[in-house]
Amino acid sequence: MKVLVTGRLPEEVFELIRKEHELEFNSEDHPMERGELLRRVRNKVGLLSMITDRIDNELFDHAPYLKVVANYAVGFNNIDLNEARARGIWVTNTPGVLDDATADLTFALILATARQVVSMDRLTRAGEFKHYGPMLFLGTEVSGKTLGIVGLGNIGRAVARRAAGFNMAVLYHNRRRVDPSVERALNATYVGLDDLLSRSDFVTLHVPLTDETRHLIGPEQLRKMKRTAFLINASRGPVVDEQALVEALQARIIAGAGLDVYENEPALTPGLVDLDNVVLLPHIGSATVETRTRMAFLAAENLLTGLRGQVPTNCLTCG
Repeated sequence: MKVLVTGRLPEEVFELIRKEHELEFNSEDHPMERGELLRRVRNKVGLLSMITDRIDNELFDHAPYLKVVANYAVGFNNIDLNEARARGIWVTNTPGVLDDATADLTFALILATARQVVSMDRLTRAGEFKHYGPMLFLGTEVSGKTLGIVGLGNIGRAVARRAAGFNMAVLYHNRRRVDPSVERALNATYVGLDDLLSRSDFVTLHVPLTDETRHLIGPEQLRKMKRTAFLINASRGPVVDEQALVEALQARIIAGAGLDVYENEPALTPGLVDLDNVVLLPHIGSATVETRTRMAFLAAENLLTGLRGQVPTNCLTCG
């Protein structure tokens, strides 16, 4: 069967697919242009897509033979699941394999914002480090502070485990309260969102993008946070009202933010890059050699399993 992979993956992954199917792939490290995607998907039975690909009604109309879409991401907000389900197309994702890498990056952002790592690096490179001074270059301690985790799924739990090493009190808010045994293991306390925002020194977001979570953090929520608090987002950009965040950072309503994702990615809201109290990263939550390789193999296995007529483990539209 004919398969299209829309991103450049390790050659070993391509060889795995070639053993069973005829493969076409995007050999560049940039997203496939929409027109090219629609043209090349026409005769494909399988599609291994990137989070940057919009998999919607238009694409399905261009791909009448499509049976399986394997998304190379844990998120799936780029795919119209209802339309896929209505057409009998199986859609999969890659959960689990990127939890630790994303949790590591979350703590990198927590530490970078609290200790002004990026701005201090720029200062030092510019030759502005002239001498030590007791009141110079002061940041905020992380150890012993309160961490608020919004979304206690696999990644949120991995973040909570890391917080133990910093002796942090952990609050969490979730759509549903988790089992008490999980709370005890993570030493995490369930609270309402408003309570979490008002009590936390660091608020970190780990929710999927849905209609309910879009702009979950807006002007009202930012005003509920401590003026000394930091907001961390390594989930999906539109979970935060980015214009409201820019205004809150400009007015020092909160102390700072660390962002790996953006509302209109890769575009940034005007004013964001001019701020010295925000750390900006290019969506690298899962960007380690080990994790990206595991993601690629998992996506390929999902694709191959589905094309064999067997239900993949990570199927979002099966049944």
